Amino acid sequence: MSSIDYLKSVLVFFAVTLTLMGCAATGPLSRQDTTDYKGRLQTQTEGGVRVSISVLSGVEARVVYGVPLADKGIQPVWIEAENHDDIAYWLLSPGLDPNFFPASEAAEAFARPDDIGHNRELEQHFRQLAFKNPVTPGATVSGFILTNLDEGVKMVEIDLVASGHLKTFSFLSAVPGFRADFEGKKIGVSTFYAPDEIIDYSDDAAFRAALEALPCCVTNKKGTRNGDPLNLVIVGGKQDAFPALVRRGWHLTEATYIGSVKKMINSVFAGERYRYAPISPLYLYGRPQELAMQKARDTVHQRNHLRLWLSPMRFHGQSVWVGQISRDIGTRLTIHSPYLTTHKIDPNVDEALLALIQDLAYSQYLTKLALVRGVGAAPKSAPRENLTTDPYYTVGNRGVLFFDKRPTALADIELLPWEGEVGGMVEAASRAGSQ
Repeated sequence: MSSIDYLKSVLVFFAVTLTLMGCAATGPLSRQDTTDYKGRLQTQTEGGVRVSISVLSGVEARVVYGVPLADKGIQPVWIEAENHDDIAYWLLSPGLDPNFFPASEAAEAFARPDDIGHNRELEQHFRQLAFKNPVTPGATVSGFILTNLDEGVKMVEIDLVASGHLKTFSFLSAVPGFRADFEGKKIGVSTFYAPDEIIDYSDDAAFRAALEALPCCVTNKKGTRNGDPLNLVIVGGKQDAFPALVRRGWHLTEATYIGSVKKMINSVFAGERYRYAPISPLYLYGRPQELAMQKARDTVHQRNHLRLWLSPMRFHGQSVWVGQISRDIGTRLTIHSPYLTTHKIDPNVDEALLALIQDLAYSQYLTKLALVRGVGAAPKSAPRENLTTDPYYTVGNRGVLFFDKRPTALADIELLPWEGEVGGMVEAASRAGSQ
C-alpha cells in the first residue's frame, strides 16, 4: 500500500472515530440559524457618501434567492450606497471580485431544461435583487453583487467612481456558518495578561530588544520540547494586518470536527485543495495559537500556513502578534501526531517568510519591514527539527511586519536596518541553503 493510500485509510478511520466520539455534537455551534443579514451591517462614511454591506451565508443566500447559490460557489454581498454629494457615482463590481457573476449568468446555473417559464422568472428574480447603477445625488441604492464563495471572513472592497472622483471603502466581514478554530475564544491582551505584564513600547531600540528576547520556538503542550522557530512578528490588528492577509488570499482554518474531517477526506481522494483545512495546535505562552491562517495551493498536501499568538507587548498602541510561518510541501505518516499523519514542511523556513513578506508588500497595508535576531543560525549541513521531526534550516532571524489601515504604495514601504537590510535576506537565505 502506498503512503497516499495509507493516508486515505487513516483519514477514514479518523472520521469514523470522531463520529463515534460524538465530535459533531461537541464541535463549535453553527451560526447558520439566522437569515437576518441586515442585522450585522457594517457601515462606513466618506464625505457625503455612506456605504453599508453584509455578506450572506449559504443558508441566507438560499432563503433570499430560492436556490442553493453556495453549491455553485456563488456568494451574494448586499450593498447599500447613500449619496449626499451633488454628483452621481457608479459601483464597479470587479472591485469586489474580478470574477463576479452577472445576474443572468448566475440564474442560468439553475435553469431547468424545457422550462422556459421557470427560467424567465428566475432570471427576473435575480435581476430584481441586483445592485443597479448609478447612485444619483440624494438617492439611496441597495442590492446584491454576486461574488465567488468565501468562508470564514471576506474582504469587501467597494469602489464608487464619478468623473474626477473616487470613493473607496474596505470592509473585513465575518461570514456566518463557518466553524473557525478560534471561534468561542475571547482574544484580547487583557484576556491573557495581567495589567503589569502589558508593556506599550514607544522606543524602537527597546521594542527591538524585547522581540529578540522572545522564545526561540513554539513548543509541545507540556512545554518540554521545542518545535518550529518563531520567525514572524506582526504589528497591527483587525483593521490593518488581518485585512492585508485576507486581501492577499489567506484564509482562516476550520476547527477539527466531523465536518472538516469529511472535507479533508474528500480533498485527499479528489486530489484537490482545501482552503480552510484544520491546523494542529502548537504552543507559546502556555497556550495554543489564537489564530491560524493558510494560503492553499492546488492540493490539500501543499500550503503556506502561519500561526499567531497575541503577545503582552504593544507598539505605539498597536497589537503585537508573535508567530510561526512555514510551507507545507507534502504529507506523510508519523507517530508524533495524534492523527498519525502530518504535513511535511519545506526545510528552508526562511523562504516561506520571504514569500509572506513579498506577498503582503502588495496588500497596500504594509508600512514597514525589519529583521531581528531570532532562533539563531541553523545551516543546511546541521539542521534542527520540529515537533514531528521534520528538519529545518535558517539564517536565524525573524521578520517584523508593521501595518496601518491607511494605504501605502509599494515604493513607500520603509525598510528598517535593525538586523541588516531586509533585501539582503534573500541572499542570506540562499547561503544558508547551500551550507
